[in-house]
Amino acid sequence: MSRIGKLPVSLPEGVQVSVSKENLVTVKGKLGELHQQIDPNISIKIEDGNVELDRATESKDHRAKHGLYRSLVSNMVQGVSEGFTIVQELVGVGYKADAKGQVLELSLGYSHNIVFELPPEVKVETLTERGKPPTITLKSIDKQLIGQVAAKIRSLRKPEPYKGKGIRYKGEEIRKKAGKAAAEK
Repeated sequence: MSRIGKLPVSLPEGVQVSVSKENLVTVKGKLGELHQQIDPNISIKIEDGNVELDRATESKDHRAKHGLYRSLVSNMVQGVSEGFTIVQELVGVGYKADAKGQVLELSLGYSHNIVFELPPEVKVETLTERGKPPTITLKSIDKQLIGQVAAKIRSLRKPEPYKGKGIRYKGEEIRKKAGKAAAEK
């Protein structure tokens, strides 16, 4: 049995889960509604405020999908009840971020500004404080989407290993390398 797959997903108050005949799981909560298509070999039972997933056979494919779909349902339940937040920092002299609605304008040391359009499901806020690096805060109910958007923003200027300049997640540790000058000593 999959260690993750056999764990029940508890439903917080105000969250409703329904399964259609085509194995389409719909999760509704106070923050919104999410849908996920589930493999037909994975069965879903909703009882006593818990969602339990079970697989048809012990084949390798079914065992792998058992844990996967349990995690996806769990993320959907957490998303519609609490939501997800990712905070990124822009470390570097002159790096700036400005949000105008669903458009994020970034100044990352290139000869031009980068204009990044966000999907409507993701909300963005920017904060610039004196003495601290500018921050970008992303909020969404969809964990997959917010992770993909954050990774795309980070890929515009990855942290480099010598000075640590670039876009990083808040709390991320960058392993720094010693420069050429350190090798001569």
